[in-house]
Amino acid sequence: MKNLNVAVIGVGHLGQHHARIFSTSPQSSLKYVVDTDEKQGKKIAKKYGAQYFSDYKLLPLDIDAVSIAVPTVAHFDIASHFIKQDKHIFVEKPITKTIEEAVSLIFLSKDKNIVFQVGHIERFNPALLAVRDKIEHPRFIEIHRLAPYKARSIDIGVVLDLMIHDIDIILTIVNRPVKEIKAVGVPVLSENEDIANARLEFEGGCVANVSVSRISMKEMRKIRIFQEKTYISLDYKESKGVMYEMKGKKIVSHKVPVQKDEPLKLELMDFTDCCISSKKPKVSAEHGHLALCVAAEIVKQIHDTLRLT
Repeated sequence: MKNLNVAVIGVGHLGQHHARIFSTSPQSSLKYVVDTDEKQGKKIAKKYGAQYFSDYKLLPLDIDAVSIAVPTVAHFDIASHFIKQDKHIFVEKPITKTIEEAVSLIFLSKDKNIVFQVGHIERFNPALLAVRDKIEHPRFIEIHRLAPYKARSIDIGVVLDLMIHDIDIILTIVNRPVKEIKAVGVPVLSENEDIANARLEFEGGCVANVSVSRISMKEMRKIRIFQEKTYISLDYKESKGVMYEMKGKKIVSHKVPVQKDEPLKLELMDFTDCCISSKKPKVSAEHGHLALCVAAEIVKQIHDTLRLT
């Protein structure tokens, strides 16, 4: 395969950028756009030279892959439909709404010759990519992810909406089993939690503290990583960072050299390359499932606490 024929399912706030990237990449062709909003769907299809459909079940099967950017509640039905058709799958995070659905998709895709990638975009943030090989045995991780309120993704709480990005990053760089989870959170403007904090303790002693909010006045996406003789501070939003290292008896700091690029483009190009070259994606369905399992426990603890109070 030299060129990937793609359909994008859902072309709203995020999906329209999927369509843009697949239509402009030299390795892919955007054939179809699917959206239940006919006006938006036709607009994006016309803009990027694709054919519009209102129902994904009506799509011709002359495609190689689908990119799914719809509300989480629909991930399972759409992904399972195309897995059965032996199509490569890219699905935005979280992989599904429930653990059971994620397990079912993984089982369904087993022994299929397809790529199944989950959209944990921070894995492709240039700032993180620039220091990834410098992170060794972290001892403490602190993350703040704050965002203004937006009337979308309200079918899920802030843990599955935003914190799951950081859960995936933490699980990746610590690479050890989680020993204990403690979490709190409250709803403010929606029926689900809008603010949350989680403390993850891992085998080996690493501790991660994550705070998220989707009702803040300003946006912030920062991670701080502490390890032996090294402190790394990254700003995901600005794609920049600083490293502090102990050199002899002095602490030396230097800016992280970051090759700036669009994370979503890097992510979707990785998916395209994996499909064409039959490689395993950096963020597999199993990674998506693991992040969801941790997120589900955090949500459970929050909901249990809210019921008690």
